[in-house]
Amino acid sequence: MKKILLAFTLLLSFQFSTVSAQNTLEVNGVTVPRKIEFQNKTLQLNGAGGRSKMWLEVYVQALYLSQLSQDPQFIIDSDTEMAVRIEITSSMVSSNKLTKAMNTGFEKSAGSNLEELRPRIEDFKKLLSDPITEKDIFVLAYNPFDQTINVYKNETLKGKIPGFDFKKALFGIWLSNKPVDQTLKENLLGK
Repeated sequence: MKKILLAFTLLLSFQFSTVSAQNTLEVNGVTVPRKIEFQNKTLQLNGAGGRSKMWLEVYVQALYLSQLSQDPQFIIDSDTEMAVRIEITSSMVSSNKLTKAMNTGFEKSAGSNLEELRPRIEDFKKLLSDPITEKDIFVLAYNPFDQTINVYKNETLKGKIPGFDFKKALFGIWLSNKPVDQTLKENLLGK
């Protein structure tokens, strides 16, 4: 009986490892790549999930890391390449609503550093101020070499925001002890 259970367990784990070898993952109807390239480095999908607001799916977000982790504080404090990919899934999302949500997220995440970060938060919001349509994709990628957040919209670099402290606050929006969405946090951590 033990041999049968062992064989069955091995068969199931083989099937799941085959599934994880696929190049994409589908989350709420959005195809999420398992890997993205940034600064000539391959970042791997750590986790992905949808963000809902008032029973409406507004975006699908994915977290990419150079070293996979389920420890949110390790990720926030890590000075290595990483990125979040956000695909807008609702026509109800506007640049005004997105930047307002970012404000709330930074207020929760930055803590006592909020005032010091405020000028860079305003610069960051300007990079998100173009009109937003459904299926727009934002990539917010951290470059440890110059300690900047690189803001891409639909594969076009919109600009860079400097500072490791800014990076920590940005990733803290989704991964801190006070995330904007606890379920999304768990999904990004691959739990």
